[in-house]
Amino acid sequence: MPQTVQGVISRSKGAEVELVDVIVPDPGPGEAVVKIETCGVCHTDLHYREGGINDDYPFLLGHEAAGYVEAVGEGVTDVAPGDFVILNWRAVCGQCRACAKGKPQYCFDTHNATQKMTLTDGTELTPALGIGAFIEKTLVAAGQCTKVPEADAGAVGLLGCGVMAGFGAAVNTGGVGRGDSIAVIGCGGVGNAAIAGAKVAGATTIIAVDISDAKLEKARHFGATHTVNSANTDPVEAIRSLTGGHGADVVVEAVGRPETYEQAFYARDLAGTVVLVGVPTPDQQVTLPMIDIFGRGGSLKSSWYGDCLPSRDFPMLVDLYKQGRFDLDAFVTERIGLGEVEAAFDKMRGGDVLRSVVVL
Repeated sequence: MPQTVQGVISRSKGAEVELVDVIVPDPGPGEAVVKIETCGVCHTDLHYREGGINDDYPFLLGHEAAGYVEAVGEGVTDVAPGDFVILNWRAVCGQCRACAKGKPQYCFDTHNATQKMTLTDGTELTPALGIGAFIEKTLVAAGQCTKVPEADAGAVGLLGCGVMAGFGAAVNTGGVGRGDSIAVIGCGGVGNAAIAGAKVAGATTIIAVDISDAKLEKARHFGATHTVNSANTDPVEAIRSLTGGHGADVVVEAVGRPETYEQAFYARDLAGTVVLVGVPTPDQQVTLPMIDIFGRGGSLKSSWYGDCLPSRDFPMLVDLYKQGRFDLDAFVTERIGLGEVEAAFDKMRGGDVLRSVVVL
């Protein structure tokens, strides 16, 4: 039978979120109902609330989550009731042109649940990134459930979005490896995850760039060997001076602004790689001389979800966490209740947290 649970919705653009009753249907073919244990408060949820994604209100917010499978629908074999899972928003189809080329991390036709969760009056909800996890239980496509070893849900659930995006930007997209140099511009949750990923991968020079000394201090905890406050120091010159005058092998831009992207472009070594993982707004543009694009060589890349394959990357990163090699606990600034999401958005705007995590 359908269940009535509590969830957090955004009813209209810019309006404060609401805690309401939500109807969750039984899982149909290829679907699963997941009892949510924790869900991180991500900037993407705020973008949904502010109308920065689309206008398909009301939204059921939340997507960076972990929990236990409660029930599965017909044909589901990869997960079963009782499995501990991290939710992902790239449930690969296995059939699109990216999957057919053996690159499922770029899947162009990812799956979501077919059925809709609704308000008690029948109004259909749009789940954030096809997940909607600021809720006691949610309905997702079974492929959005990645089974992992049991661990602290509040920590490993962050792999569902921001931490995976940052780690993957450095390791998967940027290809940083042993002995490499890397600079990361923007030391929020995603940027610090890129720094942590570079450390795990064996980079020897890891340069953190931000305008906040407090964030730069945090970046040192995650593995930064050098820090640059770009509010009072030219970051391009600083990065070059820390890399023998050449620039970094990989530069990760985790801000999503034209001026910081330009800094990343000129702070990389010849034939180096720039990785854009910060999310720009639709109106932003960047202008670079074509002769510099040609003359500097290398690669300018965008990182989608850290170019991750959840079935491959999530269990591996949970293992690294359990071995003490990847400090996911340090990303959790506070643990809050379901009714405190709006206050968490305020803290996010002020730059006071890496992650607020809702505990259900």
